[in-house]
Amino acid sequence: MKKIDRKDLRERRHVRIRKKITGTADKPRAIAFRSLKHIYIQAVDDIKGLTLVSASSIDGGMAKNLKGLKKADAAKQVGREFAAKLIAKGIKKIVFDRAGYLYHGRVKALADGAREGGLQF
Repeated sequence: MKKIDRKDLRERRHVRIRKKITGTADKPRAIAFRSLKHIYIQAVDDIKGLTLVSASSIDGGMAKNLKGLKKADAAKQVGREFAAKLIAKGIKKIVFDRAGYLYHGRVKALADGAREGGLQF
């Protein structure tokens, strides 16, 4: 019996999602990445191939504020920080790319935090 490779399945889902969405300078693609301990998000202009803004739970100032929080609460804080950085650049609309992860738990908390910060999906 063949073992199921969860990472491979996630990457396949990500490719399927990426076929349908692209980011522009006006409405960048916000890519979420989730590791066992941390969460990362970045806004990308796919046309130019540039990363506009990024935020993560290991950024210098963020890591101190997130100590002692549950991972989902930390993800929500990272989402708010990400939204603040994007709004400072004059961007209020994004396309959310969940990168093959289920829209649940930390990924959902990250998106909710970004919405609370003022971003529109």
